[in-house]
Amino acid sequence: MTTLWIAIIVVGVLTFTMRFSFIALADRLRLPTLMGRALRFIPIAALSAIILPELVLRDGAVASPLGNARMLAGALAIAVAFATRNILLTIASGMVT
Repeated sequence: MTTLWIAIIVVGVLTFTMRFSFIALADRLRLPTLMGRALRFIPIAALSAIILPELVLRDGAVASPLGNARMLAGALAIAVAFATRNILLTIASGMVT
Protein backbone atom coordinates (compact mmCIF):
# COMPACT_ATOMS: atom_id res chain seq x y z
CA MET A 1 0.00 0.00 0.00
CA THR A 2 2.87 2.36 0.77
CA THR A 3 4.35 1.80 -2.69
CA LEU A 4 1.05 2.81 -4.25
CA TRP A 5 0.96 6.10 -2.34
CA ILE A 6 4.58 6.84 -3.23
CA ALA A 7 3.82 6.22 -6.90
CA ILE A 8 0.74 8.48 -6.76
CA ILE A 9 2.70 11.29 -5.10
CA VAL A 10 5.65 11.01 -7.52
CA VAL A 11 3.38 11.03 -10.57
CA GLY A 12 1.43 13.98 -9.14
CA VAL A 13 4.60 15.99 -8.51
CA LEU A 14 5.93 15.21 -12.00
CA THR A 15 2.65 16.20 -13.61
CA PHE A 16 2.50 19.45 -11.65
CA THR A 17 6.13 20.26 -12.50
CA MET A 18 5.61 19.69 -16.22
CA ARG A 19 2.45 21.80 -16.36
CA PHE A 20 3.78 24.57 -14.15
CA SER A 21 7.02 24.86 -16.13
CA PHE A 22 5.09 26.16 -19.15
CA ILE A 23 3.42 28.82 -17.02
CA ALA A 24 6.59 29.81 -15.17
CA LEU A 25 8.74 30.01 -18.31
CA ALA A 26 6.15 31.60 -20.60
CA ASP A 27 7.60 35.11 -20.24
CA ARG A 28 11.14 33.97 -21.02
CA LEU A 29 10.39 31.94 -24.12
CA ARG A 30 9.78 33.39 -27.57
CA LEU A 31 7.79 31.26 -29.98
CA PRO A 32 8.52 31.45 -33.68
CA THR A 33 5.95 33.53 -35.56
CA LEU A 34 4.63 30.58 -37.53
CA MET A 35 4.12 28.50 -34.38
CA GLY A 36 2.35 31.38 -32.64
CA ARG A 37 -0.03 31.76 -35.56
CA ALA A 38 -0.69 28.01 -35.62
CA LEU A 39 -1.35 27.84 -31.87
CA ARG A 40 -4.14 30.43 -32.18
CA PHE A 41 -6.32 27.79 -33.87
CA ILE A 42 -6.02 25.13 -31.16
CA PRO A 43 -8.99 26.35 -29.03
CA ILE A 44 -11.22 26.51 -32.12
CA ALA A 45 -10.21 23.01 -33.19
CA ALA A 46 -10.69 21.55 -29.71
CA LEU A 47 -14.10 23.16 -29.25
CA SER A 48 -15.20 22.00 -32.70
CA ALA A 49 -14.12 18.44 -31.89
CA ILE A 50 -16.30 18.51 -28.78
CA ILE A 51 -19.39 20.21 -30.24
CA LEU A 52 -19.65 18.80 -33.77
CA PRO A 53 -20.37 15.17 -32.79
CA GLU A 54 -23.13 16.39 -30.47
CA LEU A 55 -24.77 18.26 -33.34
CA VAL A 56 -24.39 15.66 -36.07
CA LEU A 57 -24.62 12.26 -34.36
CA ARG A 58 -27.73 10.65 -32.94
CA ASP A 59 -27.55 7.16 -31.40
CA GLY A 60 -24.03 6.71 -32.78
CA ALA A 61 -24.95 7.38 -36.42
CA VAL A 62 -25.03 10.51 -38.55
CA ALA A 63 -28.51 12.01 -38.24
CA SER A 64 -30.54 13.51 -41.05
CA PRO A 65 -30.44 17.31 -40.99
CA LEU A 66 -34.18 17.51 -41.68
CA GLY A 67 -35.47 16.43 -38.29
CA ASN A 68 -32.42 17.32 -36.24
CA ALA A 69 -33.16 20.27 -33.94
CA ARG A 70 -29.57 20.29 -32.68
CA MET A 71 -28.26 20.88 -36.19
CA LEU A 72 -30.71 23.77 -36.65
CA ALA A 73 -29.62 25.30 -33.34
CA GLY A 74 -25.97 24.90 -34.30
CA ALA A 75 -26.50 26.51 -37.71
CA LEU A 76 -28.32 29.44 -36.13
CA ALA A 77 -25.60 29.85 -33.50
CA ILE A 78 -22.92 29.85 -36.22
CA ALA A 79 -24.82 32.51 -38.19
CA VAL A 80 -25.24 34.68 -35.08
CA ALA A 81 -21.56 34.24 -34.19
CA PHE A 82 -20.41 35.39 -37.62
CA ALA A 83 -22.88 38.28 -37.72
CA THR A 84 -22.41 39.69 -34.22
CA ARG A 85 -19.08 38.32 -32.88
CA ASN A 86 -20.81 38.23 -29.49
CA ILE A 87 -20.42 35.09 -27.38
CA LEU A 88 -23.46 35.69 -25.17
CA LEU A 89 -25.76 36.22 -28.16
CA THR A 90 -24.35 33.12 -29.81
CA ILE A 91 -24.99 30.95 -26.76
CA ALA A 92 -28.44 32.45 -26.22
CA SER A 93 -29.47 31.91 -29.84
CA GLY A 94 -28.41 28.27 -29.72
CA MET A 95 -30.26 27.70 -26.46
CA VAL A 96 -33.46 29.41 -27.58
CA THR A 97 -33.73 27.36 -30.77
